[in-house]
Amino acid sequence: MGRIHDVLKTLGIRRTYKGYYYVADAVHLVMNDPSMLLYISKSLYPEIARRHDTTINCVERDIRTVVKCCWDSEYVETLEAMAGVPLYRKPTASEFIDILSGYLLSER
Repeated sequence: MGRIHDVLKTLGIRRTYKGYYYVADAVHLVMNDPSMLLYISKSLYPEIARRHDTTINCVERDIRTVVKCCWDSEYVETLEAMAGVPLYRKPTASEFIDILSGYLLSER
């Protein structure tokens, strides 16, 4: 999980956001089971909500907040570099998790 936290910091996402922890868990889960991206609302978000004793709606909203924070910052170029392609619009929550997990898996 240490490398995941490093990447989040590189994108300007700080621990002051609840979504920071939700994204970190989501990336970790997807790295271990990529099929979770296919069922983000039915498997990924419920698992994160269970781990953090919150609701699926809170998880989804807080992850979207983190994505917006990154997109609206000077770190968007870093996110594009991690994605490996130009990003012409703000990524969805699942795209954001996919970008980060793919980037971290490619580093292994």
